[in-house]
Amino acid sequence: MTDEQKKKLEQKLWDIANTLRGKMNADEFRDYILGFIFYKYLSERLYIYANSVLSEDGIDFADVDEATVDGKAISDAVAEAAIDELGYYLKPSELFGAVAKRGSKPGNFIIEDLARILNNVERSTMGTESEDDFDDLFSDMDLTSNKLGRTEEAKNTLIAKVLTHLDEIDFELDKADSDVLGDAYEYLIGQFASGAGKKAGEFYTPQEVSTILARIVTTGKTRIKNVYDPTCGSGSLLLRVAKEVAVGDFNGQEMNRTTYNLARMNMILHGVHYRNFDLQQEDTLEHPQHVDKRFEAVVANPPFSAKWSANPLLLNDDRYSQYGRLAPASKADFAFVQHMLHQLDDNGTMAVILPHGVLFRGAAEGHIREYIIRERNWLDAVIGLPANVFYGTSIPTCILVFKKCREYPEDILFVDASTCFEKAKNQNYLRTQDINKIVDTFRGRAVEDRFSHRAMLSEVAENDYNLNIPRYVDTFEAEEPIDLAEVAAELKANAAGMEDLDAQIAEFCAELGIEAPV
Repeated sequence: MTDEQKKKLEQKLWDIANTLRGKMNADEFRDYILGFIFYKYLSERLYIYANSVLSEDGIDFADVDEATVDGKAISDAVAEAAIDELGYYLKPSELFGAVAKRGSKPGNFIIEDLARILNNVERSTMGTESEDDFDDLFSDMDLTSNKLGRTEEAKNTLIAKVLTHLDEIDFELDKADSDVLGDAYEYLIGQFASGAGKKAGEFYTPQEVSTILARIVTTGKTRIKNVYDPTCGSGSLLLRVAKEVAVGDFNGQEMNRTTYNLARMNMILHGVHYRNFDLQQEDTLEHPQHVDKRFEAVVANPPFSAKWSANPLLLNDDRYSQYGRLAPASKADFAFVQHMLHQLDDNGTMAVILPHGVLFRGAAEGHIREYIIRERNWLDAVIGLPANVFYGTSIPTCILVFKKCREYPEDILFVDASTCFEKAKNQNYLRTQDINKIVDTFRGRAVEDRFSHRAMLSEVAENDYNLNIPRYVDTFEAEEPIDLAEVAAELKANAAGMEDLDAQIAEFCAELGIEAPV
């Protein structure tokens, strides 16, 4: 599929979502349209696999009638193989195309059928390795909700329309470029995020910023053992890392159930096998789910300055104990940093997006910051991002890069990328050249006037471990000197011109017999 065809697919999916949602809020309809796309993906993936199993017998899986004895035997055999290989199963009558066709006929009610089928997908995984990955995966698709329509008929009509429109699209899953649908899914998540205001920050990091983080943590590598995101949202950051290098397995944690479901679907839609991802739903700071594992790449865009318990008992937790202080209850930014550093492997790289306040705030945060630099020397780079690049907030942000074994232990790289953007309608965005410049500067440890600076650790100590970027990168630009003689001459010439003009106006007024205004 060419880039143009890919864009057309994305636009078509968005048009379906936007046209059919009626008066429903975009972020409310999101869970339905993304859920149906996921159902279609599971259906097509299973159909292709089933036909590969049945190819020697010349049987088309869609033609199998599981209500007959022979059909049931075929269905059972395919189910056993599919659950082992794909992790789930759908009967021939439960395939997306079959349901869409039933729904397109006037008078056919498919809501109950659909609810049962989605439930069957989850049930097919029970007692298998993939059970956790499909558990309650469709729980956000409430097909009985009045948001879909006031009457059962209205709900059925809307759902049937969505299914019919989606059924007309060929996702081309049999082609080698299997990321097309995954990318389209990401595009829709981004589109919904742009219209969701503050809620968007919960589940989506703009693609340009994700790309910078992904390139930073994969610098100098073609393959990494694993990647981890403690606030994984829809999983876009994890998947972005896989766009840069081959990734062994994906790990993440997300507190919000709906967003957690989006992330699991996103993984599967991008062709990540259920055995190669481990996503958990829980509060990362209070109940970490991967605490005994270490990761080669750690990335995150945690909620900015979120509240947390700061329970003193956590000072006995291995993640926080060595620092001697906890992040304040009103700002969990450094709690996430401490947690992530605990999970970072000795040969790994960690990149985290944080608000600028973490660079200079004092008290407990100043203590933790100083400990990380003076005692551990783990901070590798500070990159200031432009304001207003995130959905739902306009505050300036930065990327902190950490390594436990640094190639340049004697200094810290500071980059001021605050001017690297282009204005759009509602927010700023980083262009390709901006992304390349930031990443190239980090990778080359390049120094450039008014853009980047390598500060020796002694310089950082002299600044009392205050990392505010203007202390290290001077962006002041002197104004050009003013030629006063030239300005005076211009004023004199203007005054002379005004005298002629006043005379002309007086002449016109005299001809009209009125008093001149000047």
